[in-house]
Amino acid sequence: MLLVQEKTATETVVAAVENYYEEFLIVLPRIALAIFIVVAGILIAQVITNLFKRRFLNKAEDPLMARFLAQALKIILSLIAIMVALDVAGLSGIATGILTAAGGAAIILGFAFQDIGKNFLAGIILAFNRPFNINDTIMVDTHFGKVKALNFRYTHVKTTDGRDIYIPNSDVLTKPVENYTADGFYRVDFTVGIGYEDDIEAAKTIIQQILDSNKDIVHNDTHENFVIESELAASTVNLKVLFWVHTIDYRKASRVLRGQVIQQIKVALDTNGFNLPADVKEIKLYRNVEDIPLRLRKDPRDYLEDNNN
Repeated sequence: MLLVQEKTATETVVAAVENYYEEFLIVLPRIALAIFIVVAGILIAQVITNLFKRRFLNKAEDPLMARFLAQALKIILSLIAIMVALDVAGLSGIATGILTAAGGAAIILGFAFQDIGKNFLAGIILAFNRPFNINDTIMVDTHFGKVKALNFRYTHVKTTDGRDIYIPNSDVLTKPVENYTADGFYRVDFTVGIGYEDDIEAAKTIIQQILDSNKDIVHNDTHENFVIESELAASTVNLKVLFWVHTIDYRKASRVLRGQVIQQIKVALDTNGFNLPADVKEIKLYRNVEDIPLRLRKDPRDYLEDNNN
């Protein structure tokens, strides 16, 4: 009796394995086709994305938007390929379950990873509405540099000293953004101090001539370059020099050109006999002080003579 039961159990297991094996052989082509669809779908998504990038970037006025849309297109096409593959494999129920689970997981993960979700949504908003374009020079909070890329989670900025800063999109969206190159013009200013005894109008004329003759400075009716009295400082009469530059290359315009103009003005004022005094220290005598109490220090030789005597 025991042998009959063991034989029956063995036959049941063998029959079940054979049944599953036969079903696996039937489903195997569909599984292989599903794997092929996933691989092919991802490759096709990559090809379409690259084609979109090449053609759209060449014609697009907004490279950041083009790159952002290309990333989104690749993700969407890849997800479509995976869902089609599951349906082909006869796992449409699993696909539905995955979508349902993804919805629930999105809510849970939304609370667990609020910063990531916030940056992702901010990236989508910035892709369609933002205060800068690629290669614009911006400042966000204390970060200053040139925009290189906009991704789903961060904005890539290259600083003037060569550092790569990745600013979370939520900061870019919620904090003030200073764009130094939005309209292509930027006003540079610095201060020049001349002596109180110097002719102010003559100094202003010399500086104005330098500004008017410099070809790298902007000259049009909208952007005026001028010199104005700024301050009566302790030792100098300060003149403020203001002029406009093109910001296609912000570093060259705001740093290099500014230094060249400062050098030209300094040389011109020296040549024409203007004083460029440093800070002058004044010793003031009040009414109850008749003179400055000074004590003369003896020459060391006097000490030797006194000792010899």
